[in-house]
Amino acid sequence: MYILLINILIFLFAPFLIIGVIKKTKAFWAGRKGASIFQPLLDFIKLLKKDAVISKTTSWVFKFAPTVSFVSVLFAALLVPLAAGRSIIVFPFAFILFAYILGFGKFFSLLAALDTGSSFEGMGASREACFSTIVEPAFFIGMASIAALTQNYSFDSFKVILHNAGIYGYLIIGLMAVALFIMLLIEGCRVPVDDPATHLELTMIHEVMILDNSGVDLGLITWSAGIKIFLFEALIANLIMPLSLAPMYSIIVFLVILFALSVLIGTIESSIARFRMTHVFEFIFIMTLLALLILALVTYRIYGS
Repeated sequence: MYILLINILIFLFAPFLIIGVIKKTKAFWAGRKGASIFQPLLDFIKLLKKDAVISKTTSWVFKFAPTVSFVSVLFAALLVPLAAGRSIIVFPFAFILFAYILGFGKFFSLLAALDTGSSFEGMGASREACFSTIVEPAFFIGMASIAALTQNYSFDSFKVILHNAGIYGYLIIGLMAVALFIMLLIEGCRVPVDDPATHLELTMIHEVMILDNSGVDLGLITWSAGIKIFLFEALIANLIMPLSLAPMYSIIVFLVILFALSVLIGTIESSIARFRMTHVFEFIFIMTLLALLILALVTYRIYGS
């Protein structure tokens, strides 16, 4: 019971702290003190106190989309193993529902951007849809390969990769961790795919889609974005964590990995310029390449001599 309570507390506050650590890391590399890591939480509370300004050109879709996006991310969080390697809901092929429930929320976000009638927001929605379309097959190839190897069709398959793959397991875990990290940068709209701090509409992707949102709606969108990054970091953490740890030590290691990944994201954003839009596709296809390598290793392990 206490593990569930700890997971709930981590889920509620970790997304804000992750964004805070990323910003703090970027400030460190820029030679600045930067805001507190709790500032994203304070900004969220401030947004909850503000009224939303809604354009008359929008329909019910624009008003409904932030709530749908937030609820979809909440539901996806129930499927992902958090601290101590436990997820609230476990069933076969949960990773398929995980991907499509996130896609459902993104679908409404894209509709809301198009509903504003803004050419800039429509452009951002088009780019977001294109990138997600490329990422999704690579995610399914990697997860389905691991499921076939372990004969476990949920996220719990991460726990038995080494048992089923032997020496190849370390390579599969490494490739999958890198693939999920690339997916984190893409779905989380981070550098080098997107720059959340930019102010140029022509180069924006996610941020340009939410230019018309304000108040509580913007707060929910901000929280949803933080939760999405948290979920992918949680998947990576459960992929690389040792299995022999006691529950409390597992929770500590889980939090340390979240912190380390957040620092890594901030470091990448401080050391690498955002790619030109034409080169973003090359970066995304790296994840596809890694997924195909995982498929090849799994195939060799199962059918090779």
